[in-house]
Amino acid sequence: MKQVCVLGNGQLGRMLRQAGEPLGIAVWPVGLDDEPQAVPFQQSVITAEIERWPETALTRELARHPAFVNRDVFPIIADRLTQKQLFDRLGLATAPWQLLASAAQWPDVFSTLGELAIVKRRTGGYDGRGQWRLRADETAQLPDECYGECIVEQGINFSGEVSLVGARGHDGSTVFYPLTHNLHQDGILRASVVFPHANAAQQAQAETMLSAIMHELNYVGVMAMECFITPGGLLINELAPRVHNSGHWTQNGASISQFELHLRAILRLPLPTPVVNTPSVMVNLIGTALNDDWMKLPLVRLHWYDKEVRPGRKVGHLNLTDSDTDRLSATLEALVPLLPSDYASGITWARVKLD
Repeated sequence: MKQVCVLGNGQLGRMLRQAGEPLGIAVWPVGLDDEPQAVPFQQSVITAEIERWPETALTRELARHPAFVNRDVFPIIADRLTQKQLFDRLGLATAPWQLLASAAQWPDVFSTLGELAIVKRRTGGYDGRGQWRLRADETAQLPDECYGECIVEQGINFSGEVSLVGARGHDGSTVFYPLTHNLHQDGILRASVVFPHANAAQQAQAETMLSAIMHELNYVGVMAMECFITPGGLLINELAPRVHNSGHWTQNGASISQFELHLRAILRLPLPTPVVNTPSVMVNLIGTALNDDWMKLPLVRLHWYDKEVRPGRKVGHLNLTDSDTDRLSATLEALVPLLPSDYASGITWARVKLD
């Protein structure tokens, strides 16, 4: 079995390593500043847990490596401008948008896109960072250096957010998980809920769109696509060319986790459609200290990243999976007093989804 080097040594690389162990796959998450001679990349398939990286001695070596899967795809998806241009070229539904090159464009922006503008940095912004929600009297809030480095989108009136996590093999075959319902607060994913059988029309539309993207890019491995639910159907919000936070429920709620699925795809191993038999809930742990009492609840599976706890930092997640939604809901209710008060609204949202 070939070994795998993961560019990036955060929690996604850690979970890829954990997924490889039962299969006898050695997975090496590597830091961007690691010395090339300390990394066994010459005998490895290369993947990444991040979309962008600085130029270092190691990344220069990896950029030349013929087994760096999706190497040429990352720059396209990491830049929101080229990502949006990809959607337009494929005729895929997304929020109306344009490049924001100068402050002189604002009258045209609001005339064309409406009263609410969502400004996003082309590169680097995530978890709500590098984004602004602006109306016509608020444009002075945008730093001058953002012009030319941002796109601006129409503010969408959506009824919910979903993501599709799927994978494509080297042979072009694709498999997908059911759509995941997501709750974001301040741009950060707080909770996810998934059912074995998603809305059939939404699932079909999402699979068609993500398939078109992966085939166009000749992408191999797991990709996640975040969408808004609107009366006219799904609108693509963003892509992630990697395993994704909204797919963490698959560790306990599917026959094959997204992490194992990614390893299978890049290593040319069998890629069956994962089986999902029961509803699942994922609760992100953000800037929250470890509490052993979470594990007193039998449905709760803790995934702790062993990172320094800081405000706004993802430090772990809780997975809950059960065939009985009443038991799931009751366990979520029991979690409320074991978590800081700002989790209550996300748990309430998840319980409503389960009803």
